Amino acid sequence: MLALRSGLRKALALRALAPQVCSPFATGPRQSDGTLYEFRTYFLKPSKTNEFLENFKKSVHLRTAHSEMIGYWSVEFGGQTNKVFHIWKYDNFAHRTAVRKALANDKEWQERFLIPNLAFIDKQEVEITYLVPWCKIGTPPKEGVYELATFQMKPGGPALWGNAFKRAVNAHVDLGYSTLVGVFHTEYGALNRVHVLWWNESADSRAAGRHWSHEDPRVVAAVRESVNYLESQQNMFLIPASFSPLK
Repeated sequence: MLALRSGLRKALALRALAPQVCSPFATGPRQSDGTLYEFRTYFLKPSKTNEFLENFKKSVHLRTAHSEMIGYWSVEFGGQTNKVFHIWKYDNFAHRTAVRKALANDKEWQERFLIPNLAFIDKQEVEITYLVPWCKIGTPPKEGVYELATFQMKPGGPALWGNAFKRAVNAHVDLGYSTLVGVFHTEYGALNRVHVLWWNESADSRAAGRHWSHEDPRVVAAVRESVNYLESQQNMFLIPASFSPLK
C-alpha cells in the first residue's frame, strides 16, 4: 500500500510539471458559457430570391421575438449566388430546442411566412458554432459590406493549429484596414473549420487593404505559419439585408 501511494504521488508530481497544452479556441469562457451561434444558409430559387427577402422583411419581427438575430445577408459573390446567410444566437442547446418548439407552435409565424415561402428554398445548410474565447462580436463603425472567410484546418483540433491561426487573424486586425466582427469555430458541421467574419467599408477598400497586407512582413510571417495547418479555404462577399442588425 505504501509503495502504491508513493507511486501515485510521483505520477501526480510528474503530471504537474508536464507542459500544459492550452488552445485559444477550446479553453476560457466556453467552459462556463454555453452561448452558441447557428449559421443558416438558404439556397433560393433564382426567380424568388427578392420575393423571399421582402417577405422575410415583413415578418422578421415574428422570428426575432423568439431569439436574437446577429445578422442577415445575401451572397453577392463567392460560390453559388441566390443564397442568403444568417446567424442566430442562443444561450445554450436547451434554449435553441425551446425556441424551435415555440416556432413550431407559433401559428402566425407559420401561416404568414414559413409555409408560404418554403417553396422558394431549394436547400438549406445549418452549422452550430462557438465564438472563440479571445474574440467578441464586433460592432462596425457604419454601414458597409461583409466577408465570411472559411478555413478548413487539418485534423487535430485547435490544440494543433489554434495559436498559429490566432496570430494570423490578429496580424490582419493590427493593420486596421478591415474590422473583425467574429471568429467562429464549428461544433456541428465540418469539423476543424473556422469562420472569420469581417466588415469593410466597400469592396474596393477591402481589395486595397488586402494588397497592403500582402506586403506587410508581419502578416506574411503569421500567415506562412498558419498555412502549414490549412487544408482549404473559401470566402463569400455579403451584402447586409435592410433588416439585418449588422449593417
